[in-house]
Amino acid sequence: MAVKIEKKITGFNIVKPDDGANNVAVKPIKKEKSHQQMSENIKRPESLLGETYKIKPPQAEHALYVTINDIVLNEGTEHEMRRPFEIFLSSKNMEHFQWTIALTLIISAVFRKGGDITFLVEELRSVFDPNGGYLKRGGKYIPSLVSEIGDVIEKHLKKIGMLPDDELDEEQKQYIAAKRQELDQRQQPSNDASNNFPPESQLCTKCSTKAMVRMDNCLTCLNCGYSKCG
Repeated sequence: MAVKIEKKITGFNIVKPDDGANNVAVKPIKKEKSHQQMSENIKRPESLLGETYKIKPPQAEHALYVTINDIVLNEGTEHEMRRPFEIFLSSKNMEHFQWTIALTLIISAVFRKGGDITFLVEELRSVFDPNGGYLKRGGKYIPSLVSEIGDVIEKHLKKIGMLPDDELDEEQKQYIAAKRQELDQRQQPSNDASNNFPPESQLCTKCSTKAMVRMDNCLTCLNCGYSKCG
């Protein structure tokens, strides 16, 4: 005889022929707890993990401090992950006050929105200062202060695992070391303590470092290994 089920099934069990129907205990269905993803619905905890980074352009009188606070989701499970929750930009230079507050609010809102936030890095890097950029220690060209904030966010996202770390592998390191040694044998190194690359080096289009030299009739970057000849 067919039995019509009119109520929601809340449990089940297998009944053997010799079991009495009244003695069967119903096992409740266990619902698997879905792991949390970053979203606007997640409330801010009392405390967050944070990192503070210092930005000091050579022409600036005061440094800019970038603090990024992270929230840990699904703590203690295999789905545990650390995600940025908010950002703070602070400086003694009141000239930057308006736009640093604006960036603080907008970037923090994007963090809490969840999803893929890595696009922020390239968006901020695309901002150029009409008065000109500056060279960091090591020869990397920075087009604007906002662009360097993008670099800081990228560094932080790599640290928490949201972006892959693009460090050079051993083969690339050996190749660059060999090129450096070959170049050192042909000329004296630069006396500029803030730049370890030859003074005639050109700007690398990949890593934005003034470290491209012509070797074997091909421009090669002594910082990241990029070569225009492939």
